[in-house]
Amino acid sequence: MDLDQWIAKVKEGQHLLEDELQLLCEYVKEILIEESNVQPVNSPVTVCGDIHGQFHDLMKLFQTGGHVPETNYIFMGDFVDRGYNSLEVFTILLLLKARYPANITLLRGNHESRQLTQVYGFYDECQRKYGNANAWRYCTDVFDYLTLSAIIDGTVLCVHGGLSPDVRTIDQIRVIDRNCEIPHEGPFCDLMWSDPEDIETWAVSPRGAGWLFGSRVTSEFNHINNLDLVCRAHQLVQEGLKYMFQDKGLVTVWSAPNYCYRCGNVASILSFNENMTSNISNLSVGYLSTLENYTPKASCWDGRAKPLKYQIRHPILSNVGQRYPIIPWFLTITHPRKANVLVATPTILHLATPGQNPSLGPLQSVDNRF
Repeated sequence: MDLDQWIAKVKEGQHLLEDELQLLCEYVKEILIEESNVQPVNSPVTVCGDIHGQFHDLMKLFQTGGHVPETNYIFMGDFVDRGYNSLEVFTILLLLKARYPANITLLRGNHESRQLTQVYGFYDECQRKYGNANAWRYCTDVFDYLTLSAIIDGTVLCVHGGLSPDVRTIDQIRVIDRNCEIPHEGPFCDLMWSDPEDIETWAVSPRGAGWLFGSRVTSEFNHINNLDLVCRAHQLVQEGLKYMFQDKGLVTVWSAPNYCYRCGNVASILSFNENMTSNISNLSVGYLSTLENYTPKASCWDGRAKPLKYQIRHPILSNVGQRYPIIPWFLTITHPRKANVLVATPTILHLATPGQNPSLGPLQSVDNRF
């Protein structure tokens, strides 16, 4: 395998050949099988939330946070589904894992599942791009080898979803049999599906899997396991990163900007520097432009209108067939733990040749910050 050549190929938007993808998946499985259910990771490291097939945003994530191997990464699952480029996202992450196994850690998310990927897009994408389901089978086989969690310097636990009433200690995560499809209940399921909520203990989750868990549960879990923080993904947060509970013992990180190309949310990545002992010492947040390099299938009705500006989440975007650059603006805010946070928010789009859609009426100029 020429991994460097394959990495360059995928970064240019090309697909591996089917037999190359099969070889890559088999190679990475041999690496993943050696990893623990609670994979130890040393700082410095950057933690990332859901990507959901937004490949061009993943490329900008690396531009913002640094490229592997100069920057170490933990990706907390949900690489696939919903976005248009799940195959490219998962392929490049597998290639980076194969090339730099010590510099990138891939956790399983609830969408790393055969059942969900047949519903939310990854299966259909593989069928469309390869003409058969073999690529989907190779990738979903890798899902069963992905680790369940990572622990940074023994003090920060990273997991996709959240806590489980069946897991009081980290050692109980270590003994879970992960080499299977995600079950519908139990600790494995809960780690993938649970969500924090403004409650004290436990409540039934509206998702139909996992649990809602509260501040007391989180505080007790952190105390028992000598943790400073639980870092998780799984939930869209408009601000990209959100601390929960009064003691800020849990944080949600979301790394898919303008989720599903319409939500208008900020994306974030969370970085811990090499001096971290029991506290977060550095946090950097970058907004990643979603619609750059993405051209919708529909075309303009009329190219005579003057260029106009629109919010990134304006519904007219789905009707405009232009390749439009992102015009970002920047805001500096203060993080609760006194670290500086930089947020670059592309709220404005410049559409080169917008026109008039008879069904929607004339396009309106919008320049609102949200």
